Parts: sequence; structure tokens; C-alpha cells
Amino acid sequence: MSVRTAAAIAVVAGVVTTLLPLSATAASAAPAADDHAVLRTEMGAPVPGGPLTRGGATETFDLTVKNPTGKAVEYKPWMLLDPKGPSRLDESDIVFKVEAVDAPATKSGIGQQDGEWQGEFSPSAGEPGAGFDIPANGKMTWKVTLGLGANYPTNNGDFTFTAGSSNSSVAPGGADSHLFKVDPQIKTGELKTWFKQVSSGKDGQEQRAYLDLNHQATGDGTFATALATSLTLSHPGEQDADFRLQALIDGRWQDLKAEDSRYELPRIAKGFGAASGVHTQPLRLSLGKNTKLTKRTTITMEAEVRQAEGNTWPVRTAQVQFPLVPITEPAPAEPTTTPTTTTPTATPSPTASPSSTTAVRQAVATTTGNSDVTTTGSSTGALASTGAGSSTGLYAGLAAALVALGAAAAWLGRRRRTHV
Repeated sequence: MSVRTAAAIAVVAGVVTTLLPLSATAASAAPAADDHAVLRTEMGAPVPGGPLTRGGATETFDLTVKNPTGKAVEYKPWMLLDPKGPSRLDESDIVFKVEAVDAPATKSGIGQQDGEWQGEFSPSAGEPGAGFDIPANGKMTWKVTLGLGANYPTNNGDFTFTAGSSNSSVAPGGADSHLFKVDPQIKTGELKTWFKQVSSGKDGQEQRAYLDLNHQATGDGTFATALATSLTLSHPGEQDADFRLQALIDGRWQDLKAEDSRYELPRIAKGFGAASGVHTQPLRLSLGKNTKLTKRTTITMEAEVRQAEGNTWPVRTAQVQFPLVPITEPAPAEPTTTPTTTTPTATPSPTASPSSTTAVRQAVATTTGNSDVTTTGSSTGALASTGAGSSTGLYAGLAAALVALGAAAAWLGRRRRTHV
């Protein structure tokens, strides 16, 4: 019995008390005797013996359920299939039928709770999911037919088939199982999914995190359908993060829009297998201008991979955490001093020149265009100087230059009128 099957049976066994009231109204027998699961299941040898083939002959075996106690116990069949391989099974991937041998007339069906394949059967005269009353010190027997559908996944191999119960009436360790071989034999693998954080930091004016989402299949065979991947983003607290998630698609970064809080990535084409190598999807994430986050925050990104068609229960999940900082806005510019109309009396500086004015304009442009530069007012007022060391502000120096140029123009005008 596999670890997953054993765990499932153990979980069901742990909720006997919870199910008792419901079961008591569904049938005359209790799901267990004296609050203990007591039934035992026995599976006969499959006939004909040998491996199953896709779309090939089926095999049959007898399933007997025994009650060793002096009280009738209700049995709700639950046939668990534990596959080896990464693909999820659809209903049509397994041929399943149950007929009564020494039991009431029976109808059977297939369930897929939590994405797993499960064989179920119940009395034909009862409601779906109804159980069988196994008499005190008695038993019931059914003939089970099992086979593979033509589209049984090529990357899945043998599987274990366990006869349990959905109402926890089978005793711990009392569930029989068979290992069914599948022909041709393959080396089964898995789907691996993982994140790699490429970089995180300032990109232009934005703080961005760059990540790669990687997928790799191992073993023989391939996925018969395309693989779909969805991403979810979360962070501590209730503030709106205003996430901006982009994926590199066809050589350019494209925005991904969330639907029901999920971001869908481009699908991986069907036929993905070991020969496909590692499939990498580059991603980048930043916080938009409307974010309510005000400081460095840990972001959680989770990827959920599933088959795009048929059984779409997740095949694999992966998670990564990384820090992100809100968008950095440029520092606000100080207001420009309005020139006065008063005629200056100061003597114009002979060192004023167009090149000095150009240097000032470049300093202003750099301050407003590069968010790495903080406007602190530490630049000197001297036109030809760009270093620190004076308490005079940059804009004060610019205003002085304009006043000086105005005085020079007035002086030149008076001189020209004097010599005309």
C-alpha cells in the first residue's frame, strides 16, 4: 500500500465519530461496532493474470467484505487508485465495473474527489453513495472488472488499487490492495516546478523583482494535454499592493491581468516530456503607483500547474518569497524665484558667460530626470562650480545669474545711447 493511500485511509478512520450521526440516518447498521472500525476487505487474484494494456483486455477479481463482529456494520465502498506517474487520470482512463455476486443488486461509478480517481458502488435500489449492511458475522462479495482506457497517460505506469471505505468502517490495516502492472513498462518520473530569483532592485525609476519559473519533466512518456500555470500573489496585511506583473512573451514584456486573483501564464504545449528540457518563463514584478504599501515588504508568489483539459486538479505547486519596495517618485522641484522688475545697481560680473548658464541648466535637468539624485540644496551658487561646500542653493545661484545678465543688458544699452 502506498504512503498516500495509507494516509487517506488513516484520515478517514480518524473521523469515525463525526460520521456516526449521519450514517445512522442513512442505514439501519452502524458504520462501526462499538466505535471501532471492524470490517476487512479481501481481493481475489485478477483473471486473467498479466499486465494491463491501453485499450486492451480487462481483468476481473472478487472483492469480499467480512464483518467478524456480532453487530451489522454499514460498508460504503471506496476503491482508491494510486498511480505512478505525473499525469492526473480522467474517468475514461480506467475501465471500472462492479457486479453483485453474494450481495444486493449493485450500480457503480467513478468519482474524482481532490482530483484523484476513485471507484464507487452502491445498492441499485438506494440513493447514490448509500452503503451496504454487512450482517453480523457475515460477508458480501462482488465481481470487479478493471482495465485501461485507450488514452491512459503514456507517462504513467503501474498503479495500486485498494479496497477501502468512505465511512471509515474498514479496520486499520484491514484494507486489501493489488498492484496492477501496465504494459509496456516505463520509467516513471515527475513534473518538477521551481522558481529562481534572478535579481531585485531598482530598474530605471521602479523597484522590480525578476524571477524565472521553471518546469521540467522526468521519466518516460509525455503529457497528453497542454499544461496551464496560474500565479497568485500575496503579502502580509490588508493594504492594496497594486501589483504589476509582467511576463516575457514573444521577446517583449507583457502585462498579465488578474482574474479572480489569479494570473494565467502562456500554456506549455501538449507532448511536454523529458526530451523537452527545462521550460523557463521569465517574470518581473513591481508595485504600481496606487500601492498602499509604504515600505519594503515580503511578497509571496505561488505557481499552480495543472492539465489544461480533462482532470484539471493541480499537478504541482511551487512557492517563492522575496522583498519588494514601492515605486520611487522623483523629489519635488523647488519653486523658481520670480525675477523682480527693479533695475539692478550692481556692476555686472565680467565672468558671466553662456557656458556658465548651460552648466546650470544641465544640473537642473539631471536633478529632475534621475531619481538617484536627491535635491538637497547643497550645490554652490557660483555659476562655474558644481561641487558642494557653500550654503547658497542652486536656484539662488541661478537667480543671481539672471539678475546679473539683466544688469549687463541695461549697462550696454546706456553705453550705446551715450555714443550715438
